[in-house]
Amino acid sequence: MSEEKRRPTPEEKAKAAAEARAKAEALRKLREQEGQGAEAALPAQEEAQAPAADSQEEAAPAAKPVSEMTPEEKAAAKKAAAAEAIAKAKAAKEAGADTPSEAAAPAAKPVSEMTPEEKAAAKKAAAAEALAKAKAAKEAKESAQQGDGASSAEGADAEAKAKAAAAAKAKAAAAAAAKAKAEREAGGSPADGGDDDAKAKAAAAAKAKAAAAAAAKAKAAQATGDGAEAAETPKAPSKNQPYLDKYVLRITEKFGKEVLEASYINELAKEVPTLVIQNERWHEIAQFLKEDGQLAFEYLSDLHGVDYEDRMEVYYHLYSYKNRQSLAVKVKTSREQSSVPSVMDVWNGANWNERETFDLLGIHFPGHKDLRRILLPDDWVGYPLRKDYVQYDEEV
Repeated sequence: MSEEKRRPTPEEKAKAAAEARAKAEALRKLREQEGQGAEAALPAQEEAQAPAADSQEEAAPAAKPVSEMTPEEKAAAKKAAAAEAIAKAKAAKEAGADTPSEAAAPAAKPVSEMTPEEKAAAKKAAAAEALAKAKAAKEAKESAQQGDGASSAEGADAEAKAKAAAAAKAKAAAAAAAKAKAEREAGGSPADGGDDDAKAKAAAAAKAKAAAAAAAKAKAAQATGDGAEAAETPKAPSKNQPYLDKYVLRITEKFGKEVLEASYINELAKEVPTLVIQNERWHEIAQFLKEDGQLAFEYLSDLHGVDYEDRMEVYYHLYSYKNRQSLAVKVKTSREQSSVPSVMDVWNGANWNERETFDLLGIHFPGHKDLRRILLPDDWVGYPLRKDYVQYDEEV
């Protein structure tokens, strides 16, 4: 019978199982060595190969025929063969082979069918492959260490530069803050690099100072009668100034100049002509404003009170449909005994407005026919729109 067709003897089968276990152990140790570093890879390979040879020599004498193996020994041999197949497939994948069969091409025959020369060649090829892998791992580790050294040097250089720039920036900021503080203490303006709040305060102070200087200069020029020294051009009169002059003339001709406490154009309210009339004379002047043919302020559009803390005022808005003109009237009163004559009999629309002003500000209107609260209960304590109001009652 030829060498290829004969059946392996039990000794040859046991020897093949021992070789499979030795190869699996060598591959396991090789993977451990690759994870620990390239420097320990080569000595570990030599140690992995030596135990493999020793195990083969030691296992051979103690091999049993398959027929004489116990079930546990048969299972162990089967498990070792499966581990060897898995290790070969993984090695083929790492080496870049297309299929596991290509990586295991030299071991295509079963070990039991190999000649002694083929066994030696397979063992030599496995050792050469392990050495090549260890060498490649070592070179990869060295190149990685070199790259890490260069990058760490560059990183250290960049970090040093960043620290230097931050230190310079902090130093400049501290110098600017110190300079600004020194100038503020000396009475000067903040430095250019100062904070925005200091700049805004300085600008506001300079603006206020300039305005005060201009006002003082204008006042001095007005007192000396030297109009040429005035810094500003005289403001043009309001378009409603003729109307204001007309109202003042008509009232002073009828009641005298003393009934008017002030007269002006209210620039904050559409340049409405405004009169401030004596409290005691208000009722008769109101009648005159409505009944005079040249004035004819027959409509009261609004009436409300204002608390100025040192006094109270009642503000009236009148309109003349005949002349298409408006007029505002103010009447002052004290806060302690606030009282303004009622004009309900002159303009009936003053009824509810006077009651509301009485309800919220406590201004009395002598002559009103039904002066009582209109929004709050009659027993409410205090007047909510007064600036010194303290609530005593529960909220409505």
